[in-house]
Amino acid sequence: MELLNNLALGFATAGTVDNLFYCFVGVLLGTLIGVLPGIGPLATIAMLLPATYKMTDPTTALIMLAGIYYGAQYGGSTTAILVNLPGESSSVVTTLDGYQMARRGRAGPALAIAAIGSFFAGTVATFLVAAFAPPLAEIAFKFGPAEYFALMVLGLIAAVVLAHGSVLKALCMVLFGLLLGMIGTDVNSGVARFSFDVPELSDGIEFVAVAMGMFGFAEIILNLEQKENREVFTSKVTNLMPRWDDFKQAFPAILRGTGLGSLLGILPGGGAILASFASYAIEKKISKHPEEFGKGAIAGVAGPESANNAGAQTSFIPMLTLGIPTTPVMALMVAAMMIHNIQPGPQVMTSNPKLFWGLIVSMWIGNLMLVILNLPLVGMWVKLLSVPYRVLYPAILLFCCIGAYSINNNVFDVFMTIPFAILGYIFKKLDCEPAPMLLGFVLGKLMEEYLRRAMTISRGDWTVFFTRPLSATLLVLAMILLAVVFLPAISRKRDEAFVGED
Repeated sequence: MELLNNLALGFATAGTVDNLFYCFVGVLLGTLIGVLPGIGPLATIAMLLPATYKMTDPTTALIMLAGIYYGAQYGGSTTAILVNLPGESSSVVTTLDGYQMARRGRAGPALAIAAIGSFFAGTVATFLVAAFAPPLAEIAFKFGPAEYFALMVLGLIAAVVLAHGSVLKALCMVLFGLLLGMIGTDVNSGVARFSFDVPELSDGIEFVAVAMGMFGFAEIILNLEQKENREVFTSKVTNLMPRWDDFKQAFPAILRGTGLGSLLGILPGGGAILASFASYAIEKKISKHPEEFGKGAIAGVAGPESANNAGAQTSFIPMLTLGIPTTPVMALMVAAMMIHNIQPGPQVMTSNPKLFWGLIVSMWIGNLMLVILNLPLVGMWVKLLSVPYRVLYPAILLFCCIGAYSINNNVFDVFMTIPFAILGYIFKKLDCEPAPMLLGFVLGKLMEEYLRRAMTISRGDWTVFFTRPLSATLLVLAMILLAVVFLPAISRKRDEAFVGED
């Protein structure tokens, strides 16, 4: 009964004219950036963070930013199916079978199944967020500084374990992020650390500058290296209605993808990308006709598309209940909350229930809007794909620079994106994932704060992290995860999988 009352509050909040409008704006922008390769939800949200300053209601701001995130999962499938070019990284797997279906003249059913699967997964994931967030928030109230520190350590280790490629590289990226987070004024002593007498660095490096440089600008440079050779199936997107046989093959894959994505979305570093890859691997493994995968199997579209949408939405659970981001996009959502003077964590549900439940309900409304946007308007998205990238990237660069400048009205923030753009490009070339670095950068300051609190309470006794049962359990889990992934057999399989993806 309490859940129904909370959902009623959520519908009343999300159903206002302003919130519905910005929800629509968010999912429309999300679909657009998902369709157009070259800028993902991370850079877009970073770019639009300053625009949320003028929104008097933080709920409206978060509804719009969330819509961009899960909207991009929908839009990415359109590009993947029609052009064999994933607009979003979580749609990489969709290219394998979706594009082959388009080549056979079945782009319509592929797009329809992707949209139906995404809507079903989004609806289920929204219900799971509504059902499991309150009990998790209750547990979170029992956490002290030692438990929060241990939880963040586990989160960062999980991000290392779940990252693609070398574990050592991912670990180094996390440590690099933690070091970047230390730049600025020490809260306890008031002494500037690693600022090199640059006044602008006394408050630390701006998070948006790091995100925009590492993800937005670096992605643009990488895209400019690739030759444009787009074969768009405009004439073949006609019959959107899948056959009954398509539904029979796709529905079990949608159910499995939804369940898997909902689970993996909660894990730190997991989210939509890991969910889509894992779903495709499972569908191919259990299929009676695995030889059809890669040649136009509809289950190869339905499973990953359901998984990535479910993963995108359940990744809100740790952010809303614990205040801990599990993905770089969730780190930006935390930044958006802090901009509006809302401290992320379990207290949000009790101190600001309208924001909490309004955001959750808006996800379901946004998913409904996305089905309407993606299927009837597929012709419009197809036309956008014909726009040459050389025309798009100057506009993307301009908006990114405006976004970076408008945070503090300071040119220094724009200049700060340049070294991070270069670093992001180099990291991509060296096969170093920037996502663990960004998580380390965001969690670094919080980890230091909780570490110091725990040490102050225990009067400098380091054993406090191991004498408290919950923090000890979390730290032991982190050690086991790290030890397992360094085993030669596991390490070898990771390298093989990474080479296979490339």
